[in-house]
Order: sequence, then C-alpha cells, then structure tokens
Amino acid sequence: MEVLKNKKTLQDFIERQKEMGKKIGFAPTMGALHNGHLSLYEAARKENDLVISSIFVNPTQFNNAEDLEKYPRDTDRDISILKTSGLVDAVYLPQVEDIYPEKTESQRYDYDGLENEMEGKSRPGHFDGVGTVVEELFRQVKADNAYFGEKDFQQLAIIKKMVEKKLLPIKIKGVSIYRAENGLALSSRNQRLTETRKDEAKIIFETLIKVKKLFKNTPVLNIKENVNKIFHNKKDMELEYFLIADESTLKEINQREEEKSYRAFIVVNVDGVRLIDNMHLD
Repeated sequence: MEVLKNKKTLQDFIERQKEMGKKIGFAPTMGALHNGHLSLYEAARKENDLVISSIFVNPTQFNNAEDLEKYPRDTDRDISILKTSGLVDAVYLPQVEDIYPEKTESQRYDYDGLENEMEGKSRPGHFDGVGTVVEELFRQVKADNAYFGEKDFQQLAIIKKMVEKKLLPIKIKGVSIYRAENGLALSSRNQRLTETRKDEAKIIFETLIKVKKLFKNTPVLNIKENVNKIFHNKKDMELEYFLIADESTLKEINQREEEKSYRAFIVVNVDGVRLIDNMHLD
C-alpha cells in the first residue's frame, strides 16, 4: 500500500494510474478507522481497479473547538488497519496547506436547502466545511466513484447535491450503516465511550427499530412523544433531537403521505459524546 504524504506525491501517483486506465474508487475519512470505514473499501473493491483512502481531520467542519481537539487521531494505527485489510491500494495524508493553500476557511455552498435541516440548524457552516474539503479531494484524487456511509445520511445527500451542481465527473455511492453486534452504529467518536456506555447506547438502535414498527400505523406526533419518553429518564443520556423526514428534501414531517420515502433521524449525547443514527422507514 502506497502512503502519499502530500499533494504532489498524490498527483504523480494518480497520473500513473490514469495512464494505465485504472478505474479508481475513493473514500475520504477523518481517521480513527473502524469496520464501518472498511465496509466502504469493501464496496469500492468490488467496483474498481484501484481503491484510495484519505485521512484528514478537516478543521472547517467543526463548530466546537473542543470537539476538534478531542477528535481521536492515531495515523500510525490507521495505516496499519488499512494495510492489514488488504482492501486499499493507497492512502493520501494531505497537509492543511494541500487542502487550504491560502486561508483555512470554507467556501460557501448552496445545497438547495438540504444544509438548513437537522445538523445544519445546530452546526452553522458545518456543511460548507464538508463541501470544501470533499470537493478539493475529489479534484485531486480524480476518482470515478466515491463511497460514503449512510450513518451520515444528510452528509451523503449534500455531497450528492454538490456533485450534481458542480458537475463533477464522479459517482457517489451510499453504503449501509455498519453496526456493532448490539446494533450501535459504528463511529470514530465511539472510541471515547466506555464499554459499559457502548452497551447502554444500544437503546438508540432499539428505539429506531421500534419507530420503524410504529410508523406503519401510528401518527408521527405520537411516535415523537414515545421517543421522548424513552430518553426522559436515561441517566447521562440526552436526546438532542429525534425527527422523521422526507428522504429527498430532509424536511421534517408531522404527517406521512403516500408514495414518499421517509427516514427517522436521531442524535443522542452519551457522556458528552454525540452519537447520530438513522433508519429508513417503509
């Protein structure tokens, strides 16, 4: 596996691969890798000749300086995981100046309102940061396909919208949420939880399963009340938000309509660690 430590090294590598006609699959990450990330590379391996990872903790998508500081970083461990997996041909480790050659600040993006829902309400500018780094990585890596997990469903939708509006020559593929045995969606932030807390956090997945069953014949407002009750007395767990939204617009609904697709979204803070999850509703 090649370790590409700057933009110039990446460009030389990509040029050689393109000359050989290689089809490239790409999945950018912020490191702290886990099996959820590896599932992206498994999907990429099936559809491409070459698979590339990147590791870059993007400063412009953090609204909270403390969250940026606490974000887990262990590049040596991450490289070892990628090498052992045998799924990745190269990993790109850009420096800040490779992504932000002038100022470390985001561009402004219009995602047709997707950015104003859910995460966008509490994290202003977050999706400008996401769009800036992802667009730059796409332009540098020149991949044919890019893979993102559905755990960050809003991010996936926004990246698809950005590619559509910028006319970027890349296909975006969503990959199903990778879960622990107890149902907890895998996340780099999970590393900050004790094993006891990870086990207790399975209530998030269990709640979504219950919501999926209720959605067939229970009014949306009643489902919300039910979810609020579940978390009301949970010690050291704070329900930041729960909602059901139209999958295409991400707008919250209070009443379902026929022939539309819906998804439940939930954010729970466990010992100060922000856990997000979602589930498609039939």
